[in-house]
Amino acid sequence: MVNKTDNAGMMTAMFRDRESAERAYDELRARGYDKDDINVVMSDEGRKRHFSDKDETTELGNKSLEGTGAGSAIGGTLGAIVGAVAAIGTSVAIPGLGLVVAGPLAAGLAGAGAGGLTGGLIGALVGAGIPEERAKVYETGIKEGNIVLGFKPHSAEDARYFETHFQKHRGEHIYY
Repeated sequence: MVNKTDNAGMMTAMFRDRESAERAYDELRARGYDKDDINVVMSDEGRKRHFSDKDETTELGNKSLEGTGAGSAIGGTLGAIVGAVAAIGTSVAIPGLGLVVAGPLAAGLAGAGAGGLTGGLIGALVGAGIPEERAKVYETGIKEGNIVLGFKPHSAEDARYFETHFQKHRGEHIYY
């Protein structure tokens, strides 16, 4: 059952493996969600574990890799490119937090990471509008290599649909 813990309107779910996350991402795309509507959060280690396979290319895999070169190139000046990240909707590697983030949250998390946020991942997620209790659950999962997907459902019907779909495909800690 979905835990409705806030009024932010973002639905989030965590997936332990690439296959489950791919199914969820592909279903979001199939139901009309643009790639820039979908947030993807994982650790850099999780990205390497799930998406380093050069033989198989997928849209989620490409999205997770988009910003990996950007993090090292941008370094400590991430705060200056927050507007650019928001405009292009790319993913970004966030130095200091060891995260790869894609989607609308990328700009907010990049700004928080560049600002020397002391709360680490939890503080960055809370700063992006995710309630603290949910952020703590996701922080643990992300550190374990899990993948978190988030999006704003277009309707209550979509939220119900994705609750069922995510549960069927091993989604955990589904919140809306």
